[in-house]
Amino acid sequence: MPTTTTQVVDSTLIFILAFSFLLFAVIIFLTLFFVVRYRRSRNPEPSAISGNVWVEAAWILASLVIALAMFVYGLNGFNFMHKSPAGSMEVKVTARQWSWLFTYDNGKKSTDLVVPQGRDISLTMRSMDVIHGFFIPVYRIKWDVLPTMNTHAWFKATDLGNWDILCTQYCGLQHSQMLAKVFVVSPSDFDKWVKDEDVDIPGLTSERVAPAGEELLRVSGCMDCHSTDGAKLVGPTFKGLYGSQVAVVSAGKKRTVEANAAYIVKSITDPGADVVEGYTNIMPRGKGVYSDDDLYAMTETIRKLR
Repeated sequence: MPTTTTQVVDSTLIFILAFSFLLFAVIIFLTLFFVVRYRRSRNPEPSAISGNVWVEAAWILASLVIALAMFVYGLNGFNFMHKSPAGSMEVKVTARQWSWLFTYDNGKKSTDLVVPQGRDISLTMRSMDVIHGFFIPVYRIKWDVLPTMNTHAWFKATDLGNWDILCTQYCGLQHSQMLAKVFVVSPSDFDKWVKDEDVDIPGLTSERVAPAGEELLRVSGCMDCHSTDGAKLVGPTFKGLYGSQVAVVSAGKKRTVEANAAYIVKSITDPGADVVEGYTNIMPRGKGVYSDDDLYAMTETIRKLR
């Protein structure tokens, strides 16, 4: 009996493939049999062949049984994957263009999914904008993430290591960059990491030393659209932004504004108010999402990117 999502998907695939290869073998055998049995040298004069009700009924019944068997097997697997086991560790997944954010019970947030080895992990997922697709190939889980309702998935963190997390729904310009990792670590390392204690997890070390503002910009997905080195992405670069003169479109009218603290805060909380000329407003509103301290920390980080 399968006990993990990987096992249930793999066993269902093997089940369907076995039936498919069996049917393929039967068809090939019958094809070769009729080619040989009724070749022209043995049957120079073609003869009419009438139907056989019993053969036709048997074939229809066999096809129905095979199809129903595949359906029931797949349905059992679907139900198994849809309901997480009791005692699973809960993680909230937030999707947005174009990043993932994982939130733990104690409030800790991360752009990568870090989980302890041996635990069942239950994911509650929701999108802040369009439909996304949460996919971890190694655990065979793939679920749509919707802006209108929560969806759920689970997996068992078996082996230590890290694996890819992908988005399977085309969600805009940076869809191919909507990537993350799932890190399976030892329970002791996870307990330290989730409490912000010092622990060495390759690939996550930078999270512990990042300033508050930089961390907020990162977990909020800002770095996916705005570069810090002058490169042009979906949104304007943060480098050299503070104090510069910016051409914007406000209520359909072009004007030039200074990128001071007030402008940056307004751009975060109400990005559609002043859209930088040459760009499209696809940024989610931050009003009510960030505290005054959060906005100050993010503004200070952008101010220092000269």
